[in-house]
Amino acid sequence: MAALKRILVTGGAGFLGSHLCERLVALGHDVICLDNFFTSQKSNVAALLGRPNFELIRHDITLPIFLEVDEIYNLACPAAPGHYQYNPIKTMKTSVMGAINVLGMAKRCRAKVLQASTSEVYGDPEVHPQPESYRGAVNPIGLRACYDEGKRAAETLFMDYHRRNGVNMRIVRIFNTYGPRMHPFDGRVVSNFIRQALRGGPITIFGDGSQSRSFCYREDLVDGILRMMDGPDEVVGPLNLGNPVEFTIRELAEQVLELTGSASELKYEPLPPDDPVQRQPDISLARRRLGWEPAVPLREGLRKTIAWFRSIDPDHYRPPTPQY
Repeated sequence: MAALKRILVTGGAGFLGSHLCERLVALGHDVICLDNFFTSQKSNVAALLGRPNFELIRHDITLPIFLEVDEIYNLACPAAPGHYQYNPIKTMKTSVMGAINVLGMAKRCRAKVLQASTSEVYGDPEVHPQPESYRGAVNPIGLRACYDEGKRAAETLFMDYHRRNGVNMRIVRIFNTYGPRMHPFDGRVVSNFIRQALRGGPITIFGDGSQSRSFCYREDLVDGILRMMDGPDEVVGPLNLGNPVEFTIRELAEQVLELTGSASELKYEPLPPDDPVQRQPDISLARRRLGWEPAVPLREGLRKTIAWFRSIDPDHYRPPTPQY
């Protein structure tokens, strides 16, 4: 039996964080979930609150906190454009100061730490699909830069703490992920399309719908994160995690319409500034180093996600920002 650990998950009440907490609690580890509940929901971890090996702390990771842990998963940061652009300075602080705080804790405790980075570090890519060796095409003064550059700076901090202080760390670059517990008003394309289709209103497509994305189901992504943390110490990353199968935004909308049985019409709006035209991961490294690749096809994942959206009342979810 593997040794039980004390594990901190920052952003642990969020969409991905809550599923990660569930997996770690089920494995028997002592899990501390830390979240400031800006875009997350306490209901995401409500089922864990009675478990003796789970603890929930309301805290903002931009402020120091002193805990004794063996591992840290740093998932804290708004990830949807409307949310991270709502307070761009705070978004940058969350990425940079949050990284400094968890890395300081990892150094002090000799803990292993994983940074949840993002495909946004590639910007609007000129290389397709995107390998980890690609350095990206990011506009450092654009509306998305608070998130893109914040995550890039966090990767720099992780690498420097690793090289100069010997911190045992990992970096994963997460591509578009979806599934149950997405916030209905997070502004991401999957949740937007499903919510709009179920309500019968028009489905909003930004641009002409020809831009592409790849969509990874939440179970596959969490499995990749766990494999990365438990993998060999020499595999520090960065390492892409995502689904390499590419779909256009229009194809996604058509699948959502078919699976929901909705009669919603498609409505086209201008493409936001710096919005990537293509986004597809090269996961050769994850296949080779971790033996990992996604198993859930988009249609199956959408079916499960739609079923979850049907089970909730979106009106019980407060939109975190006025954009939605």
